[in-house]
Amino acid sequence: MLETLFGSFFIIGLIFTVLLLFSSLFTVGQQTVAIIERFGKYVRMAKPGLNFKIPLIEKVSGRVTLRIQQLDVKAETKTRDNVFVTVIVSVQYFILPEKVYEAFYKLNNPDMQINSYVFDTIRARVPKITLDELFEKKEEIALAVKEELNETMIAFGFEILNSLVTDIEPDSKVKDAMNEINAAERLRVAAREKGEAEKIIKVKAAEADAESKALQGKGIADQRRAIIDGLKESVDNFQKSIPDSSAQDVMNLVLMTQYFDTLKEIGAESKTNTLLIPHGPGAMHDLAGQLREAMITANTVNKN
Repeated sequence: MLETLFGSFFIIGLIFTVLLLFSSLFTVGQQTVAIIERFGKYVRMAKPGLNFKIPLIEKVSGRVTLRIQQLDVKAETKTRDNVFVTVIVSVQYFILPEKVYEAFYKLNNPDMQINSYVFDTIRARVPKITLDELFEKKEEIALAVKEELNETMIAFGFEILNSLVTDIEPDSKVKDAMNEINAAERLRVAAREKGEAEKIIKVKAAEADAESKALQGKGIADQRRAIIDGLKESVDNFQKSIPDSSAQDVMNLVLMTQYFDTLKEIGAESKTNTLLIPHGPGAMHDLAGQLREAMITANTVNKN
């Protein structure tokens, strides 16, 4: 019976020893540091990998990551022109390996501490500028947040890598008003561009019309010059064929021929509504007289 009891105690002891052995071993992940305490007092830091601690005496009080972390802070404030805005600032920070002790023991809630400092910086600077200036100077504000925050947090083992103003959200009514102003400005620009385009079209159309009329006038002048040359040649040929005829007789004959040719062309159209007043061969005498007087007057003006 004693042997059985002894065997039982041996098994229990062995199990307890194995449990103690396993409880004394622990692992730490990459870019992480474990804080080891002995009876509530800081002893050392355990680095990444397999580590050993004294069973029942030492314990892992906490783990601190050395990776870069990001905290998004929303700070509500108002600008100099009394516009309420929400400024969203992203703060990127990490714990210095040589100051893990300060980071773990000096700050109870680092995120809340960083949040408070960001709030203080934003509310100290934004009320001094207008809404438009806030959009223009957001990089300056982000830099100010980083400098002031880093100066304070470095003593606690935190280094601020960067701070970014990722968004600026004005009040919804102000945002709607800004959108309306932007839309009105775009419509004004579009109307101005449309007016310029219509102006160019009208100018080009006027230039084309002027050029067309100039060409048309030149064509009419060339046509009249050709008619005059043709008439001159006809008169010369007729006088050579009939020596006793005068230039006036030839001109009357040519005009009479053109007159009847015109009547023939008008009559060939079935739907014509042209009226000739006065209508008769005798009117040719008056027309010839008018042409003759015009030619005499032209010659007189050219000589003078």
